[in-house]
Amino acid sequence: MPRKEKEMEHYFFTSESITEGHPDKICDKIADTILDEALRQDANSKMAVEATVKDDFVLIYGEANTQAQLDYAKIAREVIRNIGYTEEYEVMVKVNRQSQEIYHAVEQDQFMGAGDQGIMFGYATDETPEYMPLPILLAHRLAKRLSDVRRQTPCLKPDGKTQVTVEYDGDQPVRIDAIVVSTQHEANTPLSKIKEIIMKEVISPCVDASLIDENTKYYINPSGSFVVGGSFGDSGTTGRKIVCDTYGGMGRIGGGCFSSKDPSKVDRSAAYYCRYVAKNIVANHLAKRCEVGVSYAIGKEDPLSIWIDTFHTSEYTNQQLLEIVNKNFSFKVKDIIEQLDLKRPIYADTACYGHFGYEQYPWETIIPLIK
Repeated sequence: MPRKEKEMEHYFFTSESITEGHPDKICDKIADTILDEALRQDANSKMAVEATVKDDFVLIYGEANTQAQLDYAKIAREVIRNIGYTEEYEVMVKVNRQSQEIYHAVEQDQFMGAGDQGIMFGYATDETPEYMPLPILLAHRLAKRLSDVRRQTPCLKPDGKTQVTVEYDGDQPVRIDAIVVSTQHEANTPLSKIKEIIMKEVISPCVDASLIDENTKYYINPSGSFVVGGSFGDSGTTGRKIVCDTYGGMGRIGGGCFSSKDPSKVDRSAAYYCRYVAKNIVANHLAKRCEVGVSYAIGKEDPLSIWIDTFHTSEYTNQQLLEIVNKNFSFKVKDIIEQLDLKRPIYADTACYGHFGYEQYPWETIIPLIK
């Protein structure tokens, strides 16, 4: 059943983001850089190669069916070095060929079947020009800015997290209630200096002053000290930050992550397409908010179900919107890949700061809809 609109007049919603130096994002970046290199050499590559990192050890593992010649260890070390870590990492590789059962289910003469079974969702809202929820949009903006600033600030290091709490009046954000920024730093750096840098160089350039008031709370390195970070402070694994990767909790998420997967994996491509459809419903003023959900069976080209919810923000019924969607979009796996031109090395850039809300990605394109 469609979810009912929130009944409370005012509510608070929080989303978080993480920097590229967080150990989970190190692994996402490694996985998607491997995928990009495979697609660069062989556009028909079937890839699901992931990474795990702890201390100075990286494990790269998964399945690949590609003509590309890949130096997995070299790619991993280059990613880590580009992020900003200088330690020497040991890399172990355990990559097998993709199961022939899966390969034959996907690659068929008449059509392309889904590379897995599962559920996927896409979401859009008109509360920001990017058609993204404000909390996750700001959290990503702060995380990206933090990464940019620390590259020019020797006392700051690559690992970091951000969090934004927004107060809503109905569907509309009215103010920012709290901002949390935690950044790794050099030992013996005074907390007062870190707070000054973060307020001046990170928060102020990113946050609209009209959303700030005297009651907005700031928490900068609330733990007091954050010297040990990255894979030396925590372990990391590909695909563990799917809420950060999507809508910050404002909207459902599917059953699988995005990073490491080629577009035959509908966990990725169909989730992108659901965002594409939902965004176009909102951008064409058919609803103020929209969520699109689909499901697939492995080896089948069409989804088993397509579901739409506009949270009572549309003059159209969900069934009427579904009819409009069917006139304008095709959820066949091959059509998704061709329409969005997904067999390209575009994925490493998606690994950090969210997969949605950036106009350079094809699933963010706005098109006129036939009603």
